[in-house]
Amino acid sequence: MRILVVSPYPPARDGIAAYTVQEVKRLRAEGHDVEVCSPWPSAAHHHLDLRSTRGGLALARRARAYDRLVVAFHPDVFFPQPSTPGQRAARWAALAAALAAARRGEVVVHEFPHAGPETPTERIAARAMWQAADRIAVHTGRERDQLAGAFGLTPGRIEVVGHGAHFERRTRLGRAEARARLGLPEDAFVFLAIGFLQPHKGFDRAVRAFGRLGDHGCRLEIVGSLRVEEPEYRAHLEELRALAAATPGVTLHEEYVSDERFDTWIVAADALVLPYRVIWSSSVCGRAALYGRPVIATDVGGLAEQAGTAILVGSDRELAEAMHRLAGVGVPPQREATPWPRGREAVMAEIRERAARRRPTTGVAAPVVVSRRSAPLRRLRPLGAAPPLSVRPGVTTLKRLIARATAWQLDPVIGHVNRLREATIAALEAPDDEPGPGADRVDRPAAGDA
Repeated sequence: MRILVVSPYPPARDGIAAYTVQEVKRLRAEGHDVEVCSPWPSAAHHHLDLRSTRGGLALARRARAYDRLVVAFHPDVFFPQPSTPGQRAARWAALAAALAAARRGEVVVHEFPHAGPETPTERIAARAMWQAADRIAVHTGRERDQLAGAFGLTPGRIEVVGHGAHFERRTRLGRAEARARLGLPEDAFVFLAIGFLQPHKGFDRAVRAFGRLGDHGCRLEIVGSLRVEEPEYRAHLEELRALAAATPGVTLHEEYVSDERFDTWIVAADALVLPYRVIWSSSVCGRAALYGRPVIATDVGGLAEQAGTAILVGSDRELAEAMHRLAGVGVPPQREATPWPRGREAVMAEIRERAARRRPTTGVAAPVVVSRRSAPLRRLRPLGAAPPLSVRPGVTTLKRLIARATAWQLDPVIGHVNRLREATIAALEAPDDEPGPGADRVDRPAAGDA
């Protein structure tokens, strides 16, 4: 069977991309001829700008050549960010056309607009997309209920497929070998918080809950990289750096790790901490289960169902108590168990408030404060040449030769475009009473002058 999978794909630093690699491997092992179409240049066979109506319609034309179309759905892949109801309606309709054009269309939902459509037009287009799918899959029962409620679907049409159903181990190291490779002490109780460093992951909660556990030989290792260049995300990272530096036993590793090293961190840990503010399902949770590592997780999204025997928490006090119990250290003095905010809007309000409170401290460089005026430009990734990679034998070598032969023409263009992007962002962020970088000050005529 010829199958086209639509999804982010490596070398993109993306959890869905990692998920898709394993799914494609499974489908090929079953004897299928599988190709991948990604929304950005990647090691996939094809790529289309799926945030545009034109890209969605091009996908519809391409889908006719395959027996099966599998779409890994996430709003960031298909909708401009931010987007209007009219823009979303157009993308819903284009995706509906692609699913209808395929002999069999499937949607694997990794996240969805939980509030549902905002206008009648968007509602009609969204329902057309979901109705065009022969199969709809989510990772937890809670997601199934939320999806059905948000879009008026019949729950029985939505299949629940475990997030880690096709996960494979990527390391054969034991705990001692993993710690030696990562430079971790053999006798310490190690907590691990791993993933993108963004407010929704709540790693700052883990640092506060860790408290004085470092005095008892415990460690909290935070591993990840910044994924989104937004003011709130930058402010959160500054806060996380300050918290880690001020808390003995806590180390922040700012790096994007390979799949093998990701699993090495999990093997080296005694327990994982997932204090998420917002989540749908978690690949980290699934990979922890592969290696039998205990998990402390927030009771949000579908984690309660996915995590199985995980310790579920809902406040700072509960998180601190759970970490102390696992480490075998006396429970800390009780603090008020104020429940954490629930729901995306409440969480985003908390994140924005925390970002606004960030102020430079003595000896610490002030975080860069930027406004929303340049947000659309900052969401655009810097231009870069497509990686010369392919899953087809021999094609990677050919692409590398072509890249070398054309670099003298393309590199100056790429550099110039990126400098234009940076200069435009700087100009947008310049105070209103100051000219942008490199601008000549021009005296404006007084009122009445012409």
